[in-house]
Amino acid sequence: MDGKNHLSRVFENLPSPCFVIDESVIEKNIKILETVINKTGCKILLALKAFAMFDLFPLLDKTLHGTCAGSVHEARLGREEFGGEVHVYAPAFSSAEIKEVITYADFLVFNSFSQWRRFKAMILSSGKNIRCGIRINPEHSEAPAPMYSPCGPCSRLGVRAEQFLGESIDGISGLHFHALCEQNADALERTLETVYKKFEPLLSQMSWINLGGGHHITRDGYDTDLLCRLIIDLKRRYDVAVYLEPGEAVVLNAGFLVATVLDIVENQMSIAILDASAAAHMPDVLEMPYRPEAVGAGRPGEKAHTYRLAGCSCLAGDVIGDYSFDAPLAVGSRVVFTDMAHYTMVKTSTFNGLNLPAIARYRPDSDTLKIVREFDYADFKTRLS
Repeated sequence: MDGKNHLSRVFENLPSPCFVIDESVIEKNIKILETVINKTGCKILLALKAFAMFDLFPLLDKTLHGTCAGSVHEARLGREEFGGEVHVYAPAFSSAEIKEVITYADFLVFNSFSQWRRFKAMILSSGKNIRCGIRINPEHSEAPAPMYSPCGPCSRLGVRAEQFLGESIDGISGLHFHALCEQNADALERTLETVYKKFEPLLSQMSWINLGGGHHITRDGYDTDLLCRLIIDLKRRYDVAVYLEPGEAVVLNAGFLVATVLDIVENQMSIAILDASAAAHMPDVLEMPYRPEAVGAGRPGEKAHTYRLAGCSCLAGDVIGDYSFDAPLAVGSRVVFTDMAHYTMVKTSTFNGLNLPAIARYRPDSDTLKIVREFDYADFKTRLS
């Protein structure tokens, strides 16, 4: 990846642990998304659940049309820091949450008709022109793992086609579905075929359709031509505005997590303990699970020196993975994990009292580094009382 070379020197000068964002990669991703927007006339939103580093919103808000939020706090952040349209969806809202969300939202999507019936009068009497929608469940699963499959058996997410029978859609202007996870446009094509089959009568009564997230648009090899054809065809069929809300695609390959070796212990193999933690700083490593790539590292045994890279929390399973390096690691060695902007920064915690990683941004064209935020004891203490 382009960022590996021009950031190698920067890695050594950062606090540790530290997230660093390569702005040039984000700009490259945004250009790809802009091409899709220009070819199709669709609107693309930033999914705040994946990336919410608002210091970088000025790189995004000139191209993207707004944000999609899954909570009151995300909705407020989108309104205050990003601008544009604010779309809000959650599996369920409380009365207090709806009262506040109404002050931020332009689009409000409900997960069930019971929630829509409960809050319809409150929304209509708010005096705001909030466009309301229903999340649908196509019951067509494309996600690679059950945890990330919104359309699997017994899913709590979305309304199935049969559940629309007997329900009034008066006041509903759009439909939303989310069925993908890091996938290509062919998965969207198959999902749309199911949506057309099951929800045809409803689609013709809508003014907007939100295709959700999970579109890996900026990944090498992604079929943007097919995506554009699908969007254009959807608009032609039903005369609707089309929205996409990617998160990962916006910042794909733009983030790094810089860590430092604190100690090396031996137990049937060499284990390097880092000041970064899978449990606290990169929880998807354990939740998915997956093995992130590290700059200059190979698979176990591929290079001369193999180590298990592990975190510094008390959790026995705080293990990132096994890696090999050309040169041996030592106390003070830097280890840099790649593609750490999405679904990592937003999930960090202070578990075990571990300090949160600092946050930095880097511009390769001007070779400028900015430390955006560092954390301390107060961030840990004030979280809990």
